[in-house]
Amino acid sequence: MDKYTSRRAVMKAMLAISAAHWVLNSRAFASSSCRDHIVRLGGIAAPDTLNPFATWASWFPLVFSYDFLVSVDAQRHTNRKGFVKEWSVGDDNLTWTFKIWPGMKWSDGQPATARDAAFTYNYLLGSIGKPDELNVGHNSTTGMENVESIAAIDDETLQIVTKVPTRWPLDNYILIVPKHIWKDVSYADARSTFRNDPPLVGTGPMIVSELQQGQFARLTPNPHFRTGQPATAGMIFNFFNTADPIAQGLKSGSLDYGGYLTTAQWADLSKDPAIEVGESRIEQGNYLAFNTASGKGAGSTKALQDPAFRDAIGYAIDQKAIVDRAFRGRADPGVGLVPPVATDYYSDLKDIRRHFDLAEAGRRLDAAGYRDTNGDGIREDKDGESFQLELITGTVSGKLEIPIAAVQLIAGWLGQIGISVSVTQLEAGALTARTAAPGNWDLLVAAVWPSPTPADMLGWCSSKGIGNGNRAYWTNDKFDGLLSEVGRTVDLKKSKELVDQAARLVYTEAPYIMLCYPFVLEAHRKGCFEGWGTQGAISQWGYFPFDRLKPHNG
Repeated sequence: MDKYTSRRAVMKAMLAISAAHWVLNSRAFASSSCRDHIVRLGGIAAPDTLNPFATWASWFPLVFSYDFLVSVDAQRHTNRKGFVKEWSVGDDNLTWTFKIWPGMKWSDGQPATARDAAFTYNYLLGSIGKPDELNVGHNSTTGMENVESIAAIDDETLQIVTKVPTRWPLDNYILIVPKHIWKDVSYADARSTFRNDPPLVGTGPMIVSELQQGQFARLTPNPHFRTGQPATAGMIFNFFNTADPIAQGLKSGSLDYGGYLTTAQWADLSKDPAIEVGESRIEQGNYLAFNTASGKGAGSTKALQDPAFRDAIGYAIDQKAIVDRAFRGRADPGVGLVPPVATDYYSDLKDIRRHFDLAEAGRRLDAAGYRDTNGDGIREDKDGESFQLELITGTVSGKLEIPIAAVQLIAGWLGQIGISVSVTQLEAGALTARTAAPGNWDLLVAAVWPSPTPADMLGWCSSKGIGNGNRAYWTNDKFDGLLSEVGRTVDLKKSKELVDQAARLVYTEAPYIMLCYPFVLEAHRKGCFEGWGTQGAISQWGYFPFDRLKPHNG
C-alpha cells in the first residue's frame, strides 16, 4: 500500500489469463486447497515490484516475507512479534534497546541478526540529502530526521538513539532486509531499477517464490521461520481489479479467503453455510479532495483555492446518507483526519462539526461571492464566470473499493446547490498518475489508509506529502509545525492535544472533506484450514495468520 495506507497500501487482476477463464475453470480448483494444503487468497491489489525501497504498491505480499522491527501488530498483540522479541527505552526517552530473536535465520539459512536491522536503517540514513535519497517506497527516510544513531551492539542487540523523544523506533514500518543481499545495491538502483526478483530472502513465515504481475504471487513456507515452519504448503495470492471475481471464487471454492468485498457481496456470502464472514474497523478514510494548487496544475476555477468555498461545500455532504445508502451501514460517517479505530486520538469535533443543510451551503456560497446571477441554476465564480467541476475517482491498489453510488450522491447534492459536476472514473494506475502531480482535475474522491500512529494520521496532509498522500496539494505552515512537534512527542496527553489541533485546522480549511471510514468486509471458507483470526480473519498490518494457519483435521 502507499505510505499512508501506510497500509497502508492489498490486492488486483487475475489468477489465470482472464477473469472469464478463471471463473469457468473454478470447479477444477474447488477442492484443491484441501488436497494440496495451499491457501488461495483473493484481493484488490497491483504490486509492481518486490523492492520495498521503490514502491508503495506491494504491501501485500511483502509483509508475508519480511518483518518490521516492531510496528503495529507487535504493539497490539503479544503473539505477533516482528524482527525483535522485546524492547525497552531508557530513562532519557532517547535510547532504545531491541533484543533480536536468538538464533533467527533468513529463509536462505543465513543468520538474521541485529546487524541486518542496523544495515537496513543505516542504508536509509546514508541516503538522506543525496540525489537518490530513498524516499519513494515502503522503506523510506521519512521520519528519520530525529534519529541520532543506529548500531548493532552485538548479534542480538540493536540500539537506536534519537535526538528528541519520539515513538518512531516502535512505530516505523520499515521492512528489515538481509545485508548480504542488499549491501552492494546502489541507492540509484534501490529506488528504481532493482526489482528484488523472487525467491525473496526474508524472515517472515511465507516467502514470495513467484510474482506474475497483474495475476498472482506464489509463496512457500519459510523452513527457518523462528517459531517453526508453517503447517500449510504455501499460498497463492490472486490479484484482482474488482471484488466481483473474489466473491465468485469464494462461492465456487476456488478461493479460501477473500477481502475487500462490497456490502452486497458480503451480505450474499453470509447466507452460505460453508462460508464465514467478518468485518472490522480499519484506518482507511474515504475523502473528497479539492485541487488547491495555484499556478501550474491549478483546477478549472480559483474557487477551489478558497477555504470559504470548500467549507460551504462541506454543508452539502451528508456523511450519514453515504454510509446508509452507498455502504449499507458498513462504515462510520466521516469527520476528521483521525478514524474511530484510533481510539487514543479520535475526536468527533462536535463543537465545530458541520451539519448537512443544502440551504446553509447555498447561503455560505452566496456570502463567499459564488452566486447564480443570471438565474440559469449554475453559480458563477467571483469574476462572474460560470464553471463546471470535474470530479475524478477510482480505487487505488491496497484500498477498499469506493462505491460509485457515493460519488453519485455527492454530484447530486452539488448539483442541487448550483455546482455543476462531471464524473470521470479511472482505473488505479491512471488515477495515481493523474493525481501524483497537480493538473487538470478539480475534485477527487479517493481514500487514504495510514497507520494508527499520530505522525501517519496527519502526515499525508503535510507539505512533504504532496505528490504522495497529499493529493489536494494543500500547504499550511502551522499544520507542518504541529506535525513536526508530534514527531518529537512521546507523552500521550500532549500528543492528543497536538493531533486535535492539527485535525481541527484541516477541518476548518477543508482541503479534504472526510466522507466515511469503511469497514473491511471479508470472508473465508470453513472447510480446508483452521486458525483464522476471530476479529479480522487476516491482519492488515502483518503476516497473521499465515504463521499458524494449518490444514483442517476434519
